[in-house]
Amino acid sequence: MPVKKLKEFLDANEVKYTCLTHSQAYTAQEVAESAHISGRALAKVVIMDLDGELAMAVLPADRRVVAQDLRDITGTDHVRFASENRFKSRFPDCEIGAMPPFGNLYGMKVFAAESLGENEEIAFNAGSHEEIIRLKYADFERLVQPMVMSFTT
Repeated sequence: MPVKKLKEFLDANEVKYTCLTHSQAYTAQEVAESAHISGRALAKVVIMDLDGELAMAVLPADRRVVAQDLRDITGTDHVRFASENRFKSRFPDCEIGAMPPFGNLYGMKVFAAESLGENEEIAFNAGSHEEIIRLKYADFERLVQPMVMSFTT
């Protein structure tokens, strides 16, 4: 069962989505393989620390965050990957590393890689290491209103 908060949010906004269960997987590439989804269409979440403020970077599983690009684009002085200890309390309903890319539900800014928008549909962890949700990218963008930019390699 996906995170209750996320499911309720999607249902309240009348979004059509599919829940898929897969064998336990921890890395984004393992999830994509286990769920038989392209790494380009699986959105992974990387929690970043931007001048002391936590933010989500959402990007395709087959890409990596370029911190310098994110620093330049956001105009922040200090950009680093946040430690689990720094953000785990923000996601009490999720397994660490399986947070859905809906930072708006967790009080966080969301930066989405523009390459993610090349997909008609995206999939992402639904709060556990065994479940993903698939929905139209347009619905994700409409509901989350991420800042779309190029910060990956």
